[in-house]
This record gives sequence, C-alpha cells and structure tokens, in this order.
Amino acid sequence: MKAAVYERYGPPEVVEIKEVPRPFPADDALLIKTYAASITSGDWRARTMIGPRGFGPIPRLAFGLFRPRRKVLGTEMAGRIEAVGKDLTTFAVGEDVIAFTGLEMGCHAEYITMPAKGKVVRKPQNLSFPQAAALSFAGTSALHFLRRKGDVKSGETVLIIGASGALGTMGVQIAKYFGAHVTGVCSTANLELVSSLGADRVVDYTQTDITSLDETFDVVFDTVGALPLGKIRQMLRPSGRGAVAAGSLLDNIKAPIWSLMGDQKFSAGVAAETVEDMRLLADMAEKGALKPVIDRVYSLDQITLAHAHVGSGHKAGNVVVEFAEV
Repeated sequence: MKAAVYERYGPPEVVEIKEVPRPFPADDALLIKTYAASITSGDWRARTMIGPRGFGPIPRLAFGLFRPRRKVLGTEMAGRIEAVGKDLTTFAVGEDVIAFTGLEMGCHAEYITMPAKGKVVRKPQNLSFPQAAALSFAGTSALHFLRRKGDVKSGETVLIIGASGALGTMGVQIAKYFGAHVTGVCSTANLELVSSLGADRVVDYTQTDITSLDETFDVVFDTVGALPLGKIRQMLRPSGRGAVAAGSLLDNIKAPIWSLMGDQKFSAGVAAETVEDMRLLADMAEKGALKPVIDRVYSLDQITLAHAHVGSGHKAGNVVVEFAEV
C-alpha cells in the first residue's frame, strides 16, 4: 500500500510517498481503508520538531532523538472498514468510520488498523469524508479546553483567540452549542468566516489590540499560543478560566500553580482524547450543530504541498488529503 513516509525531521519535502506493507488486523481490531486524513498542527510539529516556546528539544524525547520513531504521520482519518478481527461484533465490514490515532499517528496511509475498543466511531452521514476526517483532533481539543477545563456554561462570555484556525473554528461552534456568548479573534480575511460559524462578535486583531479591550470574560481560550498566560489572566473575570493550547513551557508550569492561588483557573498543555468525546462530536455533527471547516483538500500525491500550506500559517480551518474516491 501507499503511505506518506518521513524518515528525518525537516521541511515538507522530507515527506515522500512510498510503498509499505499493508497491515493485518488482530482478532480484536479493524482494518480501515483510508478515504481522507487531515494534516494538523500536530503533524507539523512532529515533522519539524518545532515545539511551543521554551520546550526546545523536549519533543524529541517522545518522537525520536535523531529521527522519527514512527515514519507515518497523521492523527485522524475517515474511511471504510475493510476487515474485522474474528472476535468482533461491534463493527461490520463496509461501515464508514472515523478513527483517531493520536500520538500513535499512522493515518497518512491507504490502510490502518485500530483496536475496536479504541478511538473509533461511526461517521455521521451528513459529513463528507474530508469533513469527517477533520472532526477529532481539533474537536476533542476544543472540548477539553472549553468544556472539561473551561467549564463553559450557558450565558457566559467566551473569547477565542485564533478563531479561524482548525481549533478555533471548532471552539466557536462548541462554545455556541453550550450556550455561550462568543467573541472570536482573527485576521481581516476571516472575519466573515468566523461570524458565519455563530460568533456573536468578531474582532480583527490587525486593527485592535485585544489586550486593551475594555471588558473581561468568563473564559479566554487562546488556540494558537498568541498571548502569555499573564496577559490572559488580566482579561478574565474574578472567577474566570483561561485555557492555552500550544502554550509555552512557562505557561504549562504556571497554569496549575496559579489555579491553586485564587478563584481563576488555568489550563495548558496537551488535551485529553477520549472516544466519548468523539461520540459527542459525531452526535453534534449529525444534529447540524458542528461542521468542520475545510480550507483545502489535496490528493495524496500533493501531500508535500499540503504540509507546506499547513506550515504557512495562513490556512482557515483544516487541511485534508484524500486517498481514494468513494
């Protein structure tokens, strides 16, 4: 089978299409044919080894000191079950599913295997394969920071920084789903997009210094690590919650300490990923309350271009690679 393989860290050109052995499912696993897979900020970090501020070489401890331990990137995909292990009754051949491999990666291949009890859910019928492939990574992160850590409640005010990215577009929709009043922050080019997702107000950061806004918020969610935690702290109400995705090492150290020092609570670091959250996301999508935003869809042989676009910092929503036509 074909897979996008990288054997050293570096620019998009280190990713090459190669023939690799096709996997076979264990007795308790699924073989899934990939129709679409996203290329996320996580893939970019794993390829470049550029971590958030202050982490330096620490990410190499997880991914490989001198070269990648796992040669195939990709944390999420959507596809069709090709085969099931002999002990399985929960899924059937021919079902369309979404799979989330997380740090195990491997989704940028024509086939993957997944334990049936792992992060696999049935694909919402109203989502295309590219849309479904972009549901899990940003969706579970947004749920983690907004719901689990941010404890967003109906009627509360939420500020989302980086509202036009993969995580931000999910965050806007999820915060609205739980009844929040949402202010999205993005560039001029994406004001209309963020508004169309349900944001009650959109702020153009190229025209307005968001740290000088004359109001505070119940929740501030920085999806891109644009502000240090100290700035976010100043933008919160006395019992507000601040969340930073892609926060610096110092932010990760400060968050739990500051949370113990007063009524304001802070979270930073890696989001928890659960199959229960995936089921919630799929249910929201089926209800029409959540729809992944797709910036561009590339073919497999254009995956180097797809990586370059993700690294450009100019995408809105998600970048997806299609592996096969349905």
